[in-house]
Formats: sequence, structure tokens, C-alpha cells
Amino acid sequence: MLIPKKNRVEVYKYLFREGVLYAKKDYNAPKHPEIEVPNLQVIKLMQSFKSREYVTEQYAWSHYYWFLTNSGIEYLREYLSLPAEIVPATLKKSTRPVGRPPVGRDGPGDRPPRGGDRPGFGGDRQNYRGGGFGRGSSDKAGAPDGYNPEFRGGLGRGRGEGN
Repeated sequence: MLIPKKNRVEVYKYLFREGVLYAKKDYNAPKHPEIEVPNLQVIKLMQSFKSREYVTEQYAWSHYYWFLTNSGIEYLREYLSLPAEIVPATLKKSTRPVGRPPVGRDGPGDRPPRGGDRPGFGGDRQNYRGGGFGRGSSDKAGAPDGYNPEFRGGLGRGRGEGN
């Protein structure tokens, strides 16, 4: 498929900037939702990149997802004449702290312990587990204490075997 260079460069710039690209599997869509290029051209360009192993492809729920590989980064850096300092957004370090976000309003210590004074959140589980069901209860929920079933006879045996 012949794709104008202007459209090709737009797709390549977007892919390099973000590191990922998606497209709905709609070959008749007039344009891609993020880029001012027909959706079919985006899909065909990424199929070409996939065959050259510049991207990896995932397909889910009628959408294609492409992730740039290291060889794809090198190719696009050379094609777009970019310096080595510029990297895709997927390779940039996050400025967020690595630890878990605080829980609640005042931080991680404001949550009551599990099974504490909150009804319905662990405090009443012991009543559920030990109260009224199972052994020793008068309900007809289980077998009596002395019940020990034994299986005799031809279960699992072929003809002519056994007792």
C-alpha cells in the first residue's frame, strides 16, 4: 500500500513519542482517533513494523496494540534523525514515589485493624464460621459425628475382578 510520506512521518513521530500505539480494527474509519491519518494506513504501517520486528502486537476486543521494541527505537531514531537523549515515554523514569500510595485521609495508619470494631468487616466472621453449622449442631446441615461411610464392591473395577 502506498502511504504518503507526510502520513508516514506523523505515525512514526507519534509511535516514537509514546512508545505504544493502538488502532481499532476498522479498515473503513476515516482517521485514527489520535493522529490525523486514515486508520487503514496506521494499521498497514504497523503490520510492516511487526514483520520487521520493530513492534510487538497484541489484539484484544477489536483493537490492535503495538509496543515499540529496542530495534524499532533504533530504526525510528535513525529515520527521524533524533539524538540518543530523546527516548519514548515508555522508557522515561516516573517521578512518582515507588512505594504504595497512602491509604485513607491521614496516611496508612488511620485504617482500623482487620476484624476490629467495624461490623461486617471481619468482626462477625467468627460467628459465621463457628456458630450453628457443622458438627455438634442440632441443625440438619451435616452428617452425624459417628458417620463413617465405607464403599464396598465393584467401583472402579473391571469385570471378573474382585470379590
